[in-house]
Amino acid sequence: MTQRRKPRKYTDEFREEAVKLVTEQGYSVTEAANSLGITTKLLYNWKDKFAKQASGETLSKDERAELVKLRKENKRLLMEREILKKGQRLLCERNEVKFEYIKEQQWRFPISALCNVLKVSRSAYYAWLKRPAKIITPDELRLYRRIKRLFDDSRSSAGARTLMKLLRKEGFNIGIFRVKSLMKLLSLQVKQRVAYKVTTMRKHSHAIADNLLKRKFNPASANQTWAGDITYLRTHQGWMYLAVVMDLHSRRIIGWALSKRMTVDLTMRAMQMAINLRQPKAGLIFHSDRGSQYTSKRYRAQLWANRITPSMSGCGACLDNAVVERFFGSLKNEWLLNVYHLTRESMKIDVEKYIKYYNSVRLHTTLNDMSPIEFESVRRKCAA
Repeated sequence: MTQRRKPRKYTDEFREEAVKLVTEQGYSVTEAANSLGITTKLLYNWKDKFAKQASGETLSKDERAELVKLRKENKRLLMEREILKKGQRLLCERNEVKFEYIKEQQWRFPISALCNVLKVSRSAYYAWLKRPAKIITPDELRLYRRIKRLFDDSRSSAGARTLMKLLRKEGFNIGIFRVKSLMKLLSLQVKQRVAYKVTTMRKHSHAIADNLLKRKFNPASANQTWAGDITYLRTHQGWMYLAVVMDLHSRRIIGWALSKRMTVDLTMRAMQMAINLRQPKAGLIFHSDRGSQYTSKRYRAQLWANRITPSMSGCGACLDNAVVERFFGSLKNEWLLNVYHLTRESMKIDVEKYIKYYNSVRLHTTLNDMSPIEFESVRRKCAA
């Protein structure tokens, strides 16, 4: 004859903690019972008993059930709020990031609650746990390092499409969606662009040239049409002004000058640099706005001495010189954004660094995804 098993005894503290798993921590009765090694029926009995004690038997059966339900809902909402305090930033992240967070927090909160708040399924989380750790190959590591370097070299301005083109030029077989995925993985976030202002002002006593360019921004050959403009740059020591000369054929910056004053000398120095570099023949057109630095007698004399024909935008028509304006926008919003220069000298060094980057590295859709210098080199080879 088998001996009957004595029923196991549980302390009041154990019963209370068991009930709290359900009423305060969001566990279901089944989950709590399984984790404690007791039956669900027993836990239901304890739960009902504690509910009666809490209500003092002053409520009806339906009212007690509603009270328990509301308390449970309140506890659930408080728990979800606590989860969101740290996890809200993860709502827009990919699932792998959410799974890492769930793994870290599962000792504090039920997995079901974590998954529910972060909008992922428990089955997907458990499947992720079983996956073997991904091994990064040497080729992948080289790709990660290169995309990070290209992004940093652009001062966080190169987007996925630009990075894809740069990587393809270096021999990487990669598509736009793969680049976007890697940018997310490496936390590479492109900076936002901001507006910039026009600086030059017309002096009415100066002569105004006709608009010979007429927004034809793609001349067939080099040294056929140049364009120039001035922009301002802020430093801790005060304003600086940058004047540039661009060959519209290749978008290359061929002349530039910086000064703390916006004078005719500034534009003349930029033009002289371009002339020394290119040695243009007669018939070259130089386009600018109607600023006094370009309409002055001294500047017009410099153009005339080098057989350069002036061309000027219409009054207030900034689109007549859109390509140079675009360069200034790239400089300020891709390179100088969030960079504060204490001195004019540091600004000068940084601007010259960008011009070198712009001419030799930065890709242009207009140039068939080539840099200005690369485009000129290809055109010379084709003409030879």
